[in-house]
Amino acid sequence: MIQTSNLGFPRIGLHRELKFALEGFWKNKLDLNSLQQTANDIQIANWQIQKNIGIESIPSNDFSFYDQVLDTAVLFNAIPPRFLHTQIDGETARYFAMARGFQAGDLRIDALEMTKWFNTNYHYLVPEISKNTCFKLNNQKPLQAYCLAKSMGVSTRPVIIGPLTFLLLSKPTEENFRPIEKLPELLPVYQQLFKGLKESGVSWIQLDEPFLVTDMAEEIRDAYQFMFSELGNYQPRPKVMLTSYFDDISINKDLVFQFPFEGIHLDITNIDGPLDLIERLPFLETLSLGVINGRNVWKENLTQKIDLIKALISKSSSEHIQIAPSCSLIHVPQDLDLEDNLNFEIKGWLSFAKQKLEELVNVKQVLVKPEENQGVLTKNQAVLEKRNQIVRELAVKLEGSFSNSDIRLERQSAHSIRKLKQKTSLPILPTTTIGSFPQTSEVRKMRAKADKGEINQSKYDEFLRSEIRKVIQTQIDLGLDVLVHGEFERNDMVQYFAEKMEGFAFTNHGWVQSFGSRYVRPPIIYAPVNRPTPMTIEWIKYAQSLTKKPVKGMLTGPVTILQWSFARDDQPISETCREIALAIRDEVLDLEADRIKIIQIDEPALREGLPLQRAKRQNYLTWAVDCFKIVSSSVRDETQIHTHMCYAEFNDIIEAIAKMDADVISIEASRSNMQLLKAFADFQYPNDIGPGIYDIHSPNIPSVNEMFLLLEKAAKVIPVENLWVNPDCGLKTRGWNEVIPSLKAMVSAAIIFRETLHL
Repeated sequence: MIQTSNLGFPRIGLHRELKFALEGFWKNKLDLNSLQQTANDIQIANWQIQKNIGIESIPSNDFSFYDQVLDTAVLFNAIPPRFLHTQIDGETARYFAMARGFQAGDLRIDALEMTKWFNTNYHYLVPEISKNTCFKLNNQKPLQAYCLAKSMGVSTRPVIIGPLTFLLLSKPTEENFRPIEKLPELLPVYQQLFKGLKESGVSWIQLDEPFLVTDMAEEIRDAYQFMFSELGNYQPRPKVMLTSYFDDISINKDLVFQFPFEGIHLDITNIDGPLDLIERLPFLETLSLGVINGRNVWKENLTQKIDLIKALISKSSSEHIQIAPSCSLIHVPQDLDLEDNLNFEIKGWLSFAKQKLEELVNVKQVLVKPEENQGVLTKNQAVLEKRNQIVRELAVKLEGSFSNSDIRLERQSAHSIRKLKQKTSLPILPTTTIGSFPQTSEVRKMRAKADKGEINQSKYDEFLRSEIRKVIQTQIDLGLDVLVHGEFERNDMVQYFAEKMEGFAFTNHGWVQSFGSRYVRPPIIYAPVNRPTPMTIEWIKYAQSLTKKPVKGMLTGPVTILQWSFARDDQPISETCREIALAIRDEVLDLEADRIKIIQIDEPALREGLPLQRAKRQNYLTWAVDCFKIVSSSVRDETQIHTHMCYAEFNDIIEAIAKMDADVISIEASRSNMQLLKAFADFQYPNDIGPGIYDIHSPNIPSVNEMFLLLEKAAKVIPVENLWVNPDCGLKTRGWNEVIPSLKAMVSAAIIFRETLHL
């Protein structure tokens, strides 16, 4: 028997209802009951959409107000003591304090650290586990979601992050302690949760263990076997669908062959030899085949998928087969039907969350009644053939645009020599920002008017020049050493550049959650990439004309543009990245020709793209670093190249970062209390570093002393002559009332620190 299944659905609402409700609640414009009602409405609508499409196994508890890992930490009472302060009133306030931090008068409580969810652009909150963490069932969120769906006539499968993935994603708060040591204490709480779900009528649960696709030390393998034994043998519990995704689980096939649960979901889109793996699986009640790519937006080749599914079924001894997306659909936009302005031809090539589920239903219909549904395959093949034809024609037009003859992969001189040539009037510990300044409602309103043609380009340009003049003067008044133009003309650090290049398509409603209420609209790369004209020169030159202080040219790097777009699936992503790199390189050379002496090429997504399995990493790092160097290596020694990277574990890529050879790298470090600098210190990173000392992802305003202490920690592991002072990230999402005092404190902290060094 074949069923259709889903692992998770976008939770932001068809029209971003969650974003507006959350931000209204945080500003005290919406009460808790209204916020909860919005959450209920989104979940009910999602279940109804899936039911109407024909999905037979529908997930629940895939909704979150902020992040599913944070939800799991709260569910099992992994709440750090600082969030139990009496001034934090109630569970909801505590939940959002863990996500965003808390400030009341002189009391300031820092939020949990944030980092990327495996190799995606989704950010999760990192749980903090100590030896004294006392796990208990803190709420009934999975059961409440199941009951809400049941009340609407929808039977669902609650989604729960597995115990080992939860612990392995967590960070210890003490030395010589690892959260995985708490597994024997955590498993009884999972058993309690399972028992309650079973007694309430839940027949299946989805236990997400994506760590099963990663390289494992022997102790982690032993922990999985212990978890399998404890949860597999426990009764009463619902049937368990063990779920993994994002890479090839075959790396741990011996573990997979031992698992005790009734079902398993395999990400077939990432398994090199699925036939061999499935043939060797033990007998299962249900095998779930993740055959539809949940990470990209292209229509599938349904004929190929059906042939693959038939082959897989022939090798399986499972009683029931489910076909599903490869992973949760939170990584793609919700509904292509909303897009009225997309090119008709390109729109026909695409598939968002709703359409991916429709593809699943179409696949099932062809499998069950092939004679009656051949038209589905004929139509699908016609669309794919038309896409290939159009893309080939576009490629022919650009033949000769990309040449290898003038590509350089190394700077003219070593960093030590370049640093001497780049010496300016900058002090020790120079202060700067990452690039963007607040995108106020006025800025957004004027951009919208320009986009709609309600104001002419001349009036909009004058508005932008006015904003640049103000932000340059503000930075001068604050005492910053290296300035930026504020990026008021940019809607998004990737979309802005994509709109200036050929080969990209754009959505109006293709929102994807990055974290909390922060959503992005990834561009879609559908054809060869090319830069027909300069993209940033006008605004950077204007900003530099207003001051004698250096103004950075601000660019987004090729790897980040690639990772934060939906890339082509008809050629290697390394080739697409190279095309982007050549386009951005031309912009760098134009900036240098116009006497811009400092150019920042942001690569916050470099770590994000790292394959989960070590054997696959070197190939990725080689082409990713080469693409950065294509952009950065053609400039003179006197031109200073900066780059920026977001929350990430840098240990795995520190050698690659060194090979990038940027003169200055800025990183997000404040939430980790400078712990992320350890990788750079251990490696003895030779170039300059700007560890963020102002957490811009929290509304809290840091004090001079707090930032001074962070600088002090940084100076203990990085030579002070190699240190820069900056926020964690761009300031676009913050308000001026937060930015001004925070930057003032940051500059003061740098000045005071220089004085303590007698400089």
